[in-house]
Amino acid sequence: MRVQSLDCNFKHDVTYGQRMALDALPAEFIGTLTASTQEVDRPVVSRGPFGTKVVATVTGGTFVGPKINASLLPGVAAGDWVTMLGDGGFSLDVRLSVRTDDGADIYVTYTGFAKPNGDGTSSIRTAPRFETGDERYTWLNGLFCVAIGATTQEGVRYEVFAI
Repeated sequence: MRVQSLDCNFKHDVTYGQRMALDALPAEFIGTLTASTQEVDRPVVSRGPFGTKVVATVTGGTFVGPKINASLLPGVAAGDWVTMLGDGGFSLDVRLSVRTDDGADIYVTYTGFAKPNGDGTSSIRTAPRFETGDERYTWLNGLFCVAIGATTQEGVRYEVFAI
């Protein structure tokens, strides 16, 4: 299947499923986000009307990049509301907060999809969004980001890019 524009000034010539080189789209590396989800029992709601739901509590993590150094705070609510898909993958809906090393609080949300790899991990693609009122980090508020990552033994790890 070919992607076709509808009377736009630009044309796409990328086949669905075909990989595009990262440098084909202007992208700025924002940071690496890690989140631990392995230390808490996960409630599972099986066979619900909209699929099987799993709640993965985020118990720790970091967001580190060229202009940010932040950590998830212990005891602050954070989680991943997962919907298991029929093909072995899953969709995710994440909410968490981080605090920078200089005291700014930043709210992070993202949704995305994961597909299983052959080694027991899953490849994940998400679209993080950041919110803060701290003037030192308001540059995050207007970004449109994508993240490429994978599950790990501890939880997840993503490389976050602004496009």
